[in-house]
Amino acid sequence: MTEAIRFEDKVVIVTGAGGGLGRAHALAFARHGARVVVNDLGGSKAGEGASGTAAQQVVDEIVQAGGTAVANTDSVTDGEKIVQQAMDTFGRVDVVVNNAGILRDKTFHKMDDADWDLVYRVHVEGAYKVTRAAWTHLREQAYGRVIFTASTSGIYGNFGQSNYGMAKLGLYGLTRTLALEGRKQNILINAIAPTGGTRMTEGLIPPQVFEQLKPELVSPLVVYLASAQCQDTGGLYEVGGGWIGKVRWERSLGVGFDPRAGFEAEDVAAQWSRIGDFTDAAHPADNIEALREMMANLQKYAG
Repeated sequence: MTEAIRFEDKVVIVTGAGGGLGRAHALAFARHGARVVVNDLGGSKAGEGASGTAAQQVVDEIVQAGGTAVANTDSVTDGEKIVQQAMDTFGRVDVVVNNAGILRDKTFHKMDDADWDLVYRVHVEGAYKVTRAAWTHLREQAYGRVIFTASTSGIYGNFGQSNYGMAKLGLYGLTRTLALEGRKQNILINAIAPTGGTRMTEGLIPPQVFEQLKPELVSPLVVYLASAQCQDTGGLYEVGGGWIGKVRWERSLGVGFDPRAGFEAEDVAAQWSRIGDFTDAAHPADNIEALREMMANLQKYAG
């Protein structure tokens, strides 16, 4: 029988936890015994305004169910304040779930700097600030779990979401590097690309599908990735509607040209179909594996 996943001695920070996915995550962690810092600025999905009501309502739900939680209404761009509240209230932090986000959808030619900058600040800078503030504590105790929230809009692109897609794929780049840096201290980092029926996706998903994409269908994956039982790091998982799949990069084997003789754009054009042929494709797991084909080509033409 699978061992029960419990967090009785752990403190979990969930950002953007006043509703939607974050609320579902916070409630799930509390059910599994965690002490939860429920962070939510209480603004609109466009990042405007602020209110302490949303975070406190989730805390009230947790407490009424017999759990332990505290509300935090700081912006994620002031991440050190969120982490400090965890330390002041519970004396430690073990898990950071970077969930807070906003949308400012516009086609690129209509986008202004404010739409780009604010999405970047909340998703990327906010996740950086919270994680960076927690990092020292995680390293000192040689234990930690961090979850970043990416998106299929970052993986595959989505019309009208250049700012959002940029931010979300950027978080996966951060995931990959922190996974390398944190492993020695037992700090494991993973990313999810969730699909849930929340205020962020309302109007973007057909109503009949929206109703079935309950946010709580994402949280079991987040709880598992944040547990001591999970030993994977650097992963990216699409999740939603009761389905979970792992994503990995795929690359064609490519075509090698003689680096000594050189080659021209016309040579590239002549080999274009082969360059894009994914037959027997490679799946590099790190920078060393990513260099394999290039190094083999250099060796092939070595003097």
